[in-house]
Formats: sequence, structure tokens, C-alpha cells
Amino acid sequence: MARITTTAELRRLYGEPSQMVLDKEIDRLDRHCRTLLSLASYYVIASRGADGYCDATPRGDAAGALHIADDRTLVLPDWPGNRRLDTLTNLLADPAIGLLFVIPGLRETLRINGSAEVRDDEDLRAVFETNGKRPATVIVVHVRQAYIQCGKASIRAGLWDPSTWPDRSAIPPITDVLRDHARLKEDVLTAEDLEGAYRDTLY
Repeated sequence: MARITTTAELRRLYGEPSQMVLDKEIDRLDRHCRTLLSLASYYVIASRGADGYCDATPRGDAAGALHIADDRTLVLPDWPGNRRLDTLTNLLADPAIGLLFVIPGLRETLRINGSAEVRDDEDLRAVFETNGKRPATVIVVHVRQAYIQCGKASIRAGLWDPSTWPDRSAIPPITDVLRDHARLKEDVLTAEDLEGAYRDTLY
């Protein structure tokens, strides 16, 4: 067993990608990307901070709750979260961004890579107004790469097959996890508190 340090070593183990795999990458949002984005209700943003460490964070909304400004520009709302601002501060330090869009029930995913900027333009924020509220900022993504990721990972995971999902009794209460990780007293955070926060601060 040895640490792998060169691309040549990796290629020896994995071989070369097919021409189709190389050619499927495009540099814009074509009609297929637009359709998939209109159906995506969940996505993951990858970014890197000034300390060089990477972060991945989930985002979700009603299907299609994003804005395609043009073939190479995608606008995403940043709704209230935990106020850590990990993604936003990362993008201020390093504009590189990676996105993975998930369409419920579809094994394949859409990957988009590029650069991003954080903006608070009133007209862009207004696009996403929900229940009388607007996101504090938006993330404007300048698309450099867009391509379909094959469904092997979803198939192996049984992602959309309920028969593979864990029994709820095997999952620890998330409030217990939060209390233990944050070293809180047992009565500080209840399931009702968590549900109330989700209900009252979703937008």
C-alpha cells in the first residue's frame, strides 16, 4: 500500500476516460441544462476558503427556484441559514465554485463549475421574493463547465429506492446530535424548538 502522488499512477489504475465522457462537457447552459435546472429542487455548493480548506453545503427550494440570466450566467438565492456564512465568505476569498444539482427521482445529476460573486442587487433579489421576503444576497455564477454526471453513484446508493433507506429508529434524534456537538444542556434544544425554527425562519 502506498500513497499515490502522480496523475500517471492514477491513470495506470483507472485508465483513460472515453471520448464521449470528455466531449459531454459544455461551456454554457443549453436547453437540456435549462430543463434540468427547472426541475432541480436540491443542490450542493462546493467552495474553498482563504485557509485553503474546502466546504460543501446544501441548498434547496421549490423546483426551478433559480434564475438563468443568460447561457453562461446562473443566479442563486441565499436564504436565511445558520449565519455561519461559510459559502459566502469562501467566495469572497476564492470565486471558484462547484455545483451539483439533484432532480428528485433521477439517477443522473447536473454538474456546473465556474466562478461566482456575491451580490445584493435589488432587482436580482426581487426575482426570488417568497411570502413577501427576499434573500439578503444572491450568488451569481459565471458558468465555465456544465455536464451530466452518470447515475452509478445513485444506483449503488439506492438513493431513490425506499427499500434501502434506514429504519427511522436507527437514526439518532438530530436534537441529541446538536446538543452533544455544541455541548448544550439536555433541556436547551428540543424537537419542538427545531421544528419551530424550521417553520418560522425558512425564508
